Amino acid sequence: MVNDIMSQLPDSICDEAPGTINRLLIINRDKPPFNNPELRRAMSLSIDRHAFIDIVAQGKGEIGGVLQSPPGGLWGLPPDQLTQLPGYAPDVAKNRTPARQIMEKLGYRPDNHLKIEVSASDIRFYKDPPVVLIDQLKEIYIDGELEAIDSTRYYPKIMRQEYTVGLNLHTSGPDPDPILDLFYGCGSSLNWDGYCNKEVDQLIGQQSMEADPARRKQILWQIEHKLAKEDVRPIVFYADRGYCLRPWVKNEMVNSNSIFNGARREDVWLDK
Repeated sequence: MVNDIMSQLPDSICDEAPGTINRLLIINRDKPPFNNPELRRAMSLSIDRHAFIDIVAQGKGEIGGVLQSPPGGLWGLPPDQLTQLPGYAPDVAKNRTPARQIMEKLGYRPDNHLKIEVSASDIRFYKDPPVVLIDQLKEIYIDGELEAIDSTRYYPKIMRQEYTVGLNLHTSGPDPDPILDLFYGCGSSLNWDGYCNKEVDQLIGQQSMEADPARRKQILWQIEHKLAKEDVRPIVFYADRGYCLRPWVKNEMVNSNSIFNGARREDVWLDK
C-alpha cells in the first residue's frame, strides 16, 4: 500500500518500521492425527520462513519467535539462539529431510498424502499466507485446501476449536505479560489450540514478577525454548509496517514495539 500512496500522493513522507504482528501456525492438538506430536513436529520443520517474507511481505519482514527479536522487539531471543529452535535453522532442505522421515514413519508417502483443510479468515491480510503454507506442506506429503471463513465467523470457530490447521496472527509486545498469559496460559480464552503446560504457566508467572530485566529475559527465553520444543503454534514471520504522512502532519510518533501505544495522537498538529 505504501507504493500506491506514494504514486497517488507524491508529496507523502513514507517509511517502514518492524511490524509487531506475526503469523503463526495453529494446529488442533486434540484432533487426530494431529494429536500425534511427531506429526506436529514434521509440520513445524517444513516451514520456509524466508519464502513467506519474500512472497507475502515483499521481502520486508523479520523472523522471530513468540516474542519479537531485536531490534524490533525488546524481549525476544537473539538471532544466534533463534536459529537453534526446531525449524528455524536456515537450511530449509535440511530441516525437511527429518520431516519427511517422520511422515513416512506415520505412513504418508508420495503416493499417500495426508489431506487437510487450512482455515483462514476471508480477508486478504489473513488468507494470503495460508496459500504459501499449503504449497510448502506438499514437500512433506500433505495436501492442503484453503478454507476461507467469513471474518464474523472466523474467531468464534477457532475459539471453539472447530478447525484442523490454520494460519492465524497475534501481536508481540511491547511487554510479554499479556502475550504469554492470553495466548499460552492454561485455560485462556485466546489459547486457540488448548495448549496447557503447568511448568510454562509457572515460568510465565515468574517472569511477570521479575524486576531485573536481564533475569527476566533469561526466564522469557526459557519459555521460548519450551514452546518451540513442543511445537506450540510456531511463529512463521513478522511483516514490517509501512506508514505515510503528509508534510503538514507534525509531531506524529510511530511506535516500533506496539500497535497500540501513541494511537491517541494528542500531540499531533497540522501545519496547514
